[in-house]
Amino acid sequence: MRAVKVYPESWPLHTPFVIARGARSEVGVVVVDLEEQGIRVQGECTPYARYGESESSVLEQIGGQIAALEQGMTRAELQQALPAGAARNAIDSALWQLEARLAARSLWQLTGAEAPPVIEMAQTVSIDVPEMMASSALALWENGARLLKIKLDNHLIAERLVAIRTAVPQATLIVDANESWHAEGLAARCQLLADLEVAMLEQPLPAGEDAMLENFIHPLPICADESCHTRANLPALRGRYEMVNIKLDKTGGLTEALALAAEAQRQGFAIMLGCMLCTSRAIRAALPLVPKARFVDLDGPTWLAVDAEPALPFSCGRIDFSRPPAE
Repeated sequence: MRAVKVYPESWPLHTPFVIARGARSEVGVVVVDLEEQGIRVQGECTPYARYGESESSVLEQIGGQIAALEQGMTRAELQQALPAGAARNAIDSALWQLEARLAARSLWQLTGAEAPPVIEMAQTVSIDVPEMMASSALALWENGARLLKIKLDNHLIAERLVAIRTAVPQATLIVDANESWHAEGLAARCQLLADLEVAMLEQPLPAGEDAMLENFIHPLPICADESCHTRANLPALRGRYEMVNIKLDKTGGLTEALALAAEAQRQGFAIMLGCMLCTSRAIRAALPLVPKARFVDLDGPTWLAVDAEPALPFSCGRIDFSRPPAE
C-alpha cells in the first residue's frame, strides 16, 4: 500500500514577476508525496487563477483521490478520475517518478526520450518601463542567455521592444502578450515584431477570440498558450496558430502532454514547452518533452529566491547537466 501526503508550499521570488495579468512576489505550489516499497517521490503543480484554480480547490481535487492512490491508482486510471489541470498534474508527475524509480530507470529512459547534456532555454523579461526592460535583457544576454521571452501588456509596445532590440541586437526574441491585445491594430503590431526580427508571438488575443485569427495574414508565427490545454483544443487552433505551448499544469501532467505533443506535430504545429512559476520538481517532470520543442521556456525556478532540492543545474539561459553540482 502506498503512503500519500498532500500539502501546499509557498516560495518567495527574488524579483517581482510582472505580466499583463498582474505582478507576483511569491508562488504557491501543491505537492503530492508518494512512498512505495521504500521509494519516496514528489509531484508538484502550480494552481492558476486564470483557469479557475486555487490552492484550496486543487487540494480538494487531490484529496478526493487519496484513497485510490493508496490502493495503487495508475496513470491511466488518473486520466479518467480527474480533468486536465494542476491537480491531475501533481499526481501524474508523482506517478511517473514512482514508476521510473521502481523500474530503476530515468524518466528519459521511461519515455524513450534522449537526454541532452545542455538544454538551451528562454529567460523571461517581465513588464517594466522600456529602459528597465532593456537593461534586464542586456544583463541576461551578458550572462549567457541567447533566447529572451519578452512579456508585454497593451501599452508601450513599440517603445519597449525597440529599447530591448537596441540593447540586445543579436538575441532571439519571443513575445508573450498573455491575452492582453485586441484584434484592432494586431496586423500593425505583428509587422512591428517582424521588423524587429521577433521570432514568435504568443497568445496575443484572449482565448475566446481565437476566431479573429482565422485567415489572418501575419509575418511571424503565432503560438497558442491559454487557448491550448489538451488534444481536444487542436481542431479549433488549425488555421489560426502555427505553434502550441505545452505546460504540464494545463495538460494535467506528462501523460497527456506527450500525447498532445505527438498529435500537435502530426497536425503540423510546432511545439513550445513552457511552465508556470514553480520549483525544479515541476520542471524535472517536463524534461522528456524537450527534444520535441522548438522553443524551451522552463525558467520558472530561476525566479525563486531559493529552489527546492535537489535543484536542477540552472544557469542563465540553460540547464547544464554537464556542470558539476554545487557544493
